[in-house]
Amino acid sequence: MLSDRIKKLKAYKTEKSKAKVRLSSNELPYDLPTELKEKISEEIKKVPLNRYPDPSCGELKEVLADFFGVKPDNLVLGNGSDELIYYLSIAVGDLEGAVYIPVPTFPMYEISADILGRPKVLVELDEGFDIDLENSLRALEENGVILSYYAYPNNPTGNLFSREKIREIRKKGVFTVVDEAYYHYSKESFLKEALEREDTVVLRTLSKIGLAGLRVGVLIAKEEIAREIDKMRIPFNITYPSQVIARVVLTEGREFIESAIRSVVEERERLIAEMERFEEVEVFPSRANFILFRTPFEAKKLHSELLKRGVLVRDMSYLPRLDRCLRVSVGKREENDLFLEALEESLHFLTMSEKST
Repeated sequence: MLSDRIKKLKAYKTEKSKAKVRLSSNELPYDLPTELKEKISEEIKKVPLNRYPDPSCGELKEVLADFFGVKPDNLVLGNGSDELIYYLSIAVGDLEGAVYIPVPTFPMYEISADILGRPKVLVELDEGFDIDLENSLRALEENGVILSYYAYPNNPTGNLFSREKIREIRKKGVFTVVDEAYYHYSKESFLKEALEREDTVVLRTLSKIGLAGLRVGVLIAKEEIAREIDKMRIPFNITYPSQVIARVVLTEGREFIESAIRSVVEERERLIAEMERFEEVEVFPSRANFILFRTPFEAKKLHSELLKRGVLVRDMSYLPRLDRCLRVSVGKREENDLFLEALEESLHFLTMSEKST
């Protein structure tokens, strides 16, 4: 018999619609260079696929430690950050202890708590999409919170929460997980605190910098904390090909990654400026590789009109405070131009449709 807890779960939502331009999943829009792919191909040919991979991911950890400026003993690797979120939801405190989540945010924090039947304390962000500290502190006292999650920058709003507000909540004895999936686009981090404290960890990922297909997530923590969490890791959770490809790209492809990130940041700022020219569009500041925006129209209708014109974005209007909001990932310049063209046409169509009714 399946648990009622599982039957009540809401699955993670993603966009599956086909489109010429896919700007819905916050991936790096640039594919790896041909010469780098050739090097990967050479290395993959050497992989004994009949054998299990290195369970400790030793060589990859060395490369990742250098990439993030830490020691290998500070790292725990997961099959994407999702697996690490799940481990943390199990590891921190008793399962009766509540999990604090400022919403709207990345849904996997809620899903992992729901899978385990952990109580959740969801506090809506304020009007500026920052943490509502007063309501959060009140909720903490009333509900026995022992674990908290922060997307930093936040997905889907794109902004950075106040560092001081996060620290104020941590002072109440709350274990703090700072998910820095979009760190490379903001350059803001809690890494130093994660390396020094036993109540703070940082999550990073390779998914947003060109390797989404590998599913390599990274937890960074003080050695003692990393060692304990690593005990929970499922054996061989990082595949042999993923270990090899990530190692090649992070050694021989760093210049490509850094250049691609710079291009995305430049395009983000250009895209924001272009979107702000539309009277019907309210654009929210972003420190990530995506942009949240709101229009006077029902998000579902605008999403549909954009899709008719070959552009897929993400409808975020089902989340708290995000009525009529959509999220667009920053693509290549030509993809962004196609999005802007489709957006202009869609806004005009919806405006004329409303006038005619």
